[in-house]
Amino acid sequence: MSGSATTTKEEREVKAAPLSVQSIAAVGARPASPSQSGGNAAGGGGGSGGTLRLQPHTGGVKASRQGSGQKDGAFQRLPNPPALVEYKGMRFLIFDAPSDRTIDLYLKEMEKYNLTDVVRVCDPTYDKAHLEAKGITVHDWPFPDGDPPPNTIVAEWLNLVESRFGPFKEKNGANVPPKDQAIGVHCVAGLGRAPILVAMALIEAGMAPLDSVIFVRERRRGAINARQLKYIETYKRRNKDKSCVIQ
Repeated sequence: MSGSATTTKEEREVKAAPLSVQSIAAVGARPASPSQSGGNAAGGGGGSGGTLRLQPHTGGVKASRQGSGQKDGAFQRLPNPPALVEYKGMRFLIFDAPSDRTIDLYLKEMEKYNLTDVVRVCDPTYDKAHLEAKGITVHDWPFPDGDPPPNTIVAEWLNLVESRFGPFKEKNGANVPPKDQAIGVHCVAGLGRAPILVAMALIEAGMAPLDSVIFVRERRRGAINARQLKYIETYKRRNKDKSCVIQ
């Protein structure tokens, strides 16, 4: 699981798939770079802004594991910095899979964002005792690379999110202050399985499905492949609050 030469199914699908779902054609597949969009990428609570310009999704983030032994600016030495996603009081840190060799570098970021939990949706690549020693609970909920999550994992994930950030129904239409804690979630490359769980939490909190994909991709470039996109497009909220309108 280590070494930048390994190419995962997540990466291959992200690079190869043109994301042909018709309903996202007008929305685009990933945000333009600052030089292309004038630096006006949407952020914050709404997801997709009216002026957001997106371009076809052609790239991904390499799942490299090259760390640095330096103490200062340690995470800047890793090719894949973790991505923080914040929405209505929820905070998620998406990252690729550490190894026992690089785990100390990841722990710096976990402590920085006050992670209470880490969800692993891939096979273990490091000893979870490193995290447990810091008071971080590790949840092993693996599912196949490139696939959407099974219902059992969806239920466990949403229960975890609500237990840390409060009921989803209280977030719809509410201006919820951010928590000072976060949930970490990672797969191998941090591009498919981990981001799709975060997108589902955003939908449950009131965001439109395709807006959730844009919102995540603004923060984690190359996230969510074509098959997972179709799953998100048809995802139905578990939260049955009457203020939610499900397309």
